[in-house]
Amino acid sequence: MDDFLKIHGALYDETRVKILKFLLLSGAACVCELQASFNMIQSRLSRHLKILKEAGFVESTRKGKWCYYSIKENLDSYRACELDQIKILDIEIPKPTKECSI
Repeated sequence: MDDFLKIHGALYDETRVKILKFLLLSGAACVCELQASFNMIQSRLSRHLKILKEAGFVESTRKGKWCYYSIKENLDSYRACELDQIKILDIEIPKPTKECSI
């Protein structure tokens, strides 16, 4: 039951759904890229990413001093199905930017 509620809690936020679609379309992104693309302060973005990670949708990888987030590999069928639905949602997401503000 906990897993089910984490998944739905994570998806019950427009910003988090947009972050997932962004990562689905653009691949791995550095926190600073996400921050610049979404025009969001780092602490708020980190909270969203933490919730998505705890719900099992994203994973992080460290490369030097940078942290990259991407859609988790080998998702279970339920999470994969949810991401398939997000992929076809008609929502506007920001264009990826390589500008880092950090």
